[in-house]
Amino acid sequence: MQSSLLQNHSLGLLGAGNMAEALVRGVLSAGVIPVGRISASDVSPERQAFFKDKLSIDAGSNNLSVVKAADILVLCVKPQQVDGVLSEIAPAFSSGRHVLASICAGVTTARLEKHLPAGARVVRVMPNTPMLVGLGASCLCPGKNSGDTELSLIEALFSSASMTLRVAEHMMDAVTGLSGSGPAYLFYLAEAMIDAGIAEGFTREQAAALTARTVLGAARMLEETGLPPEELRKRVTSPNGTTQAAVEMMDGDQVKAKITAAVRRAAERSRELGRGA
Repeated sequence: MQSSLLQNHSLGLLGAGNMAEALVRGVLSAGVIPVGRISASDVSPERQAFFKDKLSIDAGSNNLSVVKAADILVLCVKPQQVDGVLSEIAPAFSSGRHVLASICAGVTTARLEKHLPAGARVVRVMPNTPMLVGLGASCLCPGKNSGDTELSLIEALFSSASMTLRVAEHMMDAVTGLSGSGPAYLFYLAEAMIDAGIAEGFTREQAAALTARTVLGAARMLEETGLPPEELRKRVTSPNGTTQAAVEMMDGDQVKAKITAAVRRAAERSRELGRGA
């Protein structure tokens, strides 16, 4: 089992935001690394306290302490903070001992390696926020010094809270645009559906409940049937019916083209972040 790969390993989180929390919850729920072998650092006293009080994780503000305590490190800071954090931890980083996974959007493995000692083993990961409920999607790619051993290790870690998919690094910006930012697109759609429901007479609570279950059920159908979304859409769309009227309106407003353009813009923004823009 993949979880056996994590036996005797320790986990350190550099940054204790929502994604770090989601990963820790998955790890603890799956029982792949015990709580006593997990540590975290963050500049926010509130997040430090949250990790201590709610997750029983040793947390503080000292990045070097985390690096010294753990052999698997996950970099969970903003892309603009990456260079500074890596330069800070470099003196304590051992290329033979540590494997670093980075979830920082747009930050290439080459950029990670540049700030670490020669031979540093890094893996770039792009997860998404549904990891918070154990339904995330994470894509991984290796740096130049990482192979199947390192990929399998980080894959085992993230599979505790998400599905995992290995991709080539040139696809990681596309991953960011599609699945990394993807939940926000569905939340945006849900906002509109709820507003429409309220306009039609539902209370906000009723509209939100109907929308949430509709989105959840549709997603489950998409995953479990394996059918293309076009086919599932056609099965709901009776000729001259209500769904056809709605789809025709969206087609007239080029909604599909605009969503496609939005996903591609998110991917381009990921590339911009990688260039430091």
